[in-house]
Amino acid sequence: MSDTRGYGATRDQLLARLRRIEGQIRGIEGMVADDRYCIDILTQISAAQAALDKVALGLLDAHAHHCVMGAGSAGERDARTGEMMAAIGRLMRRG
Repeated sequence: MSDTRGYGATRDQLLARLRRIEGQIRGIEGMVADDRYCIDILTQISAAQAALDKVALGLLDAHAHHCVMGAGSAGERDARTGEMMAAIGRLMRRG
């Protein structure tokens, strides 16, 4: 399979990281079901959010290097840069 996306070279690492995050979320679900202390749950939510942020930053880095810098024309690079900046804006507005 050819790498058509910037994250292609690290796809397995990305999937492994997402599976770990999925496990964290399931753990949080269990904490709620077990009526655990609110602060403990919030701490785990914070850890899961930080892990997702790290995934997002890795994807942005791959996008910048592969999709933006590798774009053929200046117009295409500008369009890809605009997409990337919009994605960064969405990530910064959450919360």
